[in-house]
Amino acid sequence: MAILVSDNGIGFEPEYAQTIFETFTRLNPADEYEGTGLGLALCKKIVERHGGAISATGEPGKGAQFRIVLPLS
Repeated sequence: MAILVSDNGIGFEPEYAQTIFETFTRLNPADEYEGTGLGLALCKKIVERHGGAISATGEPGKGAQFRIVLPLS
């Protein structure tokens, strides 16, 4: 089963598609955008514990799309 989630946020450069799932990784300064750099890392851990995978695509200024794939059984 695949779940797609899209947003209209700040997006990101394609070369950071894997980096954004690392703990405490922030692509933007803390004084410009809120966050700790934990959210996507936690999502990755949860998805992987259920035997799935998560990936992302994005474009600066146009948002991002996250794809979560989970086994059905």
